[in-house]
Amino acid sequence: MQIAYRTDPGKVRSNNEDSIGVFNDHDCLLAIVADGMGGHAAGEIASKMAVDFSSVRWTEREKTLSKEEAELWLNHLVRGVNLKLYEYAETHEACHGMGTTFAAVYCTSEFMIVSTVGDSRVYKQTKNHRIVQITEDHTYVNELVKSGQITEEEAEVHPKKNILMRSLGTEPTIALDTVTLDWSDCTHLLLCSDGLTNKLSNGKLSEIMEHEATLHEKTEMMIREANNAGGEDNISVIIISKDGDGEKQ
Repeated sequence: MQIAYRTDPGKVRSNNEDSIGVFNDHDCLLAIVADGMGGHAAGEIASKMAVDFSSVRWTEREKTLSKEEAELWLNHLVRGVNLKLYEYAETHEACHGMGTTFAAVYCTSEFMIVSTVGDSRVYKQTKNHRIVQITEDHTYVNELVKSGQITEEEAEVHPKKNILMRSLGTEPTIALDTVTLDWSDCTHLLLCSDGLTNKLSNGKLSEIMEHEATLHEKTEMMIREANNAGGEDNISVIIISKDGDGEKQ
């Protein structure tokens, strides 16, 4: 496996509230995109704390986990991050209400465990080169789509599309969306914050992924295209390749 990643503040915001974590050893890796939220610098604190906590847990884990053990470990990690952030916000007045999205993949050459909270996404690129979203946005607008009140096209321009229904750190407990997949119909994984997906369609993401370029160059292309489309938000991208094409960052 190979991995490339980049985060960028975008063209409008002076600070970057996104954080990326990439941890790799023993033929397995953990990749995380966290998009923080909250007043002042609280969003930046939340996303960084989420990644830093994950780093500690990564070093403490058993080095070789079965598929079932990896799913249990990742679920424990997400719950642990949530409680850590919640307790910190409760005891630091400036951070009251802070939170973060969390898109995480525990990946080996045989399987991947995906868990997300919020609207940071994980996609897979299939062997026929299609980009398919394998996570669900925990947003108010997505609830409207699921209940049939609006269409997916209307959701793209809805004024409340950024309202989250679920995030880490805002409540003491959290509902989890965790799924286990294998590589049978998948060549690449893409993790990203909504600073990318609010600007680039699935078609555009597929087009970039199909370029004859290294993984690092593809992350650069995605950042550049999102910034060219306005760049109003922070942008974070991680690409994982099973077959090892591209550059390891």
